[in-house]
Amino acid sequence: MDSFPHLDVSVGDIVYVIYRNPHVQDAANVQEAAVVRHPEHPDQLALFLYETYYPLSDELAVYKNEEEAYNAFQYYFGDI
Repeated sequence: MDSFPHLDVSVGDIVYVIYRNPHVQDAANVQEAAVVRHPEHPDQLALFLYETYYPLSDELAVYKNEEEAYNAFQYYFGDI
């Protein structure tokens, strides 16, 4: 699989995600992530973020550019 459904991304692309801190539930921010091949499943794409691989799924809010991500963040969380 070379692209993610609902978003045209390929290995090497930089995308933006709304990342919720797993240690502080009410803390979230927009974070840049790289699209890579999953090291354990080379036929699947993953996001590389904070030294961790996250499989791409419909459950992730992934944006092609920073402006879209910040607009979504502001919509869901209020002013930055």
